[in-house]
Amino acid sequence: MAKTVADGLWEMLVAAGVRRCYGIVGDALNPVIDALRRNGSVDFVHVRHEEYGAFAAVADARLTGQPVAVCGTAGPGVVHLVNGLLDARKEGAPVIAIAGDVETSVLDSGTLEELNPYVFFAAAALYTGRLVNPGQLRAVVTSAITAAVAGRGPAVISLPGDVAAAEAPAGSLAVALPATVPGAARASDLAAMAALINEAQTVAIFGGDGCSDAAAQVRTLAGKLNAPVGYSLKGKQWLEHDNPNAVGMTGLLGYGGCWGAINHADVLLMLGTDFPFSEFLPRKKVKTIQVDRNPAHLGRRAPLELGVAGDVAATVDALLPMVAAKNDDAFLRKHVRETERFHKTLQHYVTKGPGIKPIRPEYLAALLSELADEDALFFADTGTACIWAARHITYGGQRRLFGSFSWASMANAAPNAFGAQLAFPGRQTIALCGDGGFTMLALGDLLTQVQRQAPVVHVVLNNGMLDFVNIEQQEAGFIPFGTDFANPDFSRVAEALGARGIRIEEPGDVRDGLQAALSHKGGPVVVDVLVDRYALARPVHVPAKTAAGFTLSLARQALHGQMDDVIATIQHNVRLL
Repeated sequence: MAKTVADGLWEMLVAAGVRRCYGIVGDALNPVIDALRRNGSVDFVHVRHEEYGAFAAVADARLTGQPVAVCGTAGPGVVHLVNGLLDARKEGAPVIAIAGDVETSVLDSGTLEELNPYVFFAAAALYTGRLVNPGQLRAVVTSAITAAVAGRGPAVISLPGDVAAAEAPAGSLAVALPATVPGAARASDLAAMAALINEAQTVAIFGGDGCSDAAAQVRTLAGKLNAPVGYSLKGKQWLEHDNPNAVGMTGLLGYGGCWGAINHADVLLMLGTDFPFSEFLPRKKVKTIQVDRNPAHLGRRAPLELGVAGDVAATVDALLPMVAAKNDDAFLRKHVRETERFHKTLQHYVTKGPGIKPIRPEYLAALLSELADEDALFFADTGTACIWAARHITYGGQRRLFGSFSWASMANAAPNAFGAQLAFPGRQTIALCGDGGFTMLALGDLLTQVQRQAPVVHVVLNNGMLDFVNIEQQEAGFIPFGTDFANPDFSRVAEALGARGIRIEEPGDVRDGLQAALSHKGGPVVVDVLVDRYALARPVHVPAKTAAGFTLSLARQALHGQMDDVIATIQHNVRLL
């Protein structure tokens, strides 16, 4: 049998490092999937929903650093991929989508399931190629691989079935992967950074995911400058662990002395972070230096004294000999003490947790952190799961945290954890799921996890509402509306689908329930935890408009006959308000 275009496609993808493809088969994709079967080097992960497969691929690709494929057939199957591809773009994951397309004889005729891939994928993909002639094979697939690997994001190959089944052109299909790590900043930028730092009395550092390979360098720099180190949610796992200068996070998830440190230092070093909540960053007085490998990130969140393009680790390595040590540690000690005080406040509902019903999510998350393996992989759904994951679970060493933290899609945790489990078989993968996200996307593909015998632990925060949206509405001064829903007993649903199900209603059962879940082997487990729907998390810095909106919302609820909810909110959070 002659080599087909689809054969050549997989030959090139395998050469680039692709080892898994998530998706659903169907008409336009049939020649592609048959070629995958013949190739034998790619694990096809048949999911129930293409979006679930795309989110699984995002975690797989981001955590391994290797490109991962997803696929959907023409029209509706392709459309289901796009939310996960947008997440891949925001999270920097090299995902290559193979999009089934209608046959070339009916292109641009408005036929059944036809869409224009260039228009449709414009917002999601770094590159979109429509392979409508076998002679395009090498050029289009090479372009997609290069865009995904070098650009750390999604690329799309739109492929009609008749072209996929056609004979491949003669010639080499070798793939040359590009280098992906930029070097240090320019010498002139390093000199300017050093001058600003040396002139300042106090320096603070705020780091993000760009510090993933620079944790040691940042700690050394912070030690030399007596600089407090704050971090975004994505930077927490790199900069908090074993760091005496750590002062927590800012933003609505914020805790500790981070806000005060970065807003009152003479110079702020923003390292590898594109933190999107500008209202928590300094607007004046503080001289801000931002270092990022992506020049497009520089200056778009806060006014800069200096924007520097370069890899954080290489840049800090080069900067260290150029800055003078700062011996006065008063600024550092002030914000470390503030962090320690805030941690004591955070512990109230943890230490009192065994005696409080409904179960406090703080207590649940803290116990999960205590019991999980030292190399566990945690995944948090967008919403209040992020709050508890940020504040009460420790990372660092080999522990990791991942989520849809830049795109903020619902329902990412379960598929993320599944993709990670396939990438790291047997490693503890824990999805901290909101009940809204779990019912949105996770339930159908729980069957996929059962079929794969993937030991993913799902911890479902069952409070019967979209909790974070409820909080957002109150912060805006609205009466919460449209956020409630009825839930089943998720443990019983899980058992019906072939997974292990554990229901926790009493605070005294949390430890045993989590231990049973974490020790379960041979397939997924769903831990359905009835948590306090009134639990709040007060950030260390509350913007005036947020406080005013929340107060106004409580007043409006009282005036509209919802005084019971107002009282419950106050009673359940008396140590925080």
